[in-house]
Amino acid sequence: MLSVVIVTISDRSARGEREDLSGPALAEVIRQQGWQVAAMQVVSDDVSQITATLIALADSAGADVILTTGGTGFAPRDVTPEATRQVLERLTPGLDEAMRATSLQVTKHAMLSRAISGIRKKSVIINLPGSPRGAVENLQVILPVLPHAVALLRDEPGSEAGHGTA
Repeated sequence: MLSVVIVTISDRSARGEREDLSGPALAEVIRQQGWQVAAMQVVSDDVSQITATLIALADSAGADVILTTGGTGFAPRDVTPEATRQVLERLTPGLDEAMRATSLQVTKHAMLSRAISGIRKKSVIINLPGSPRGAVENLQVILPVLPHAVALLRDEPGSEAGHGTA
């Protein structure tokens, strides 16, 4: 079973001015997969707060997958990719490319996404859009590969079986 943490990054939600709708929408998808939502957090659009949260979740909490939602656009306070990049040890551009390619079939605004993903320790960290619909649509693109990605990070026996097959 995968352990997933969801971090909503939004100044307004952190201040209690706007309800977080994206985090719960993502949690519902995760639970439908039979995976565990280990925690849900809301943090401000602040690089130091985001990096501290991601480091703690990957290093201490040992989450398999950390999903962030919000802060991936062009607005001045959208700093999630910058904060995420600071904590990653390795990038996973295939996940980003798959999400953007699929999103472009839905909206041309997908090309404005600056979301990134990567690995820290044994956690996969994935930036998702801030809208509930966009977050869920992007997550659904990569859901099929997440169990295998986590198995590889865990160095589970047989995790590389099947590589090279369609």
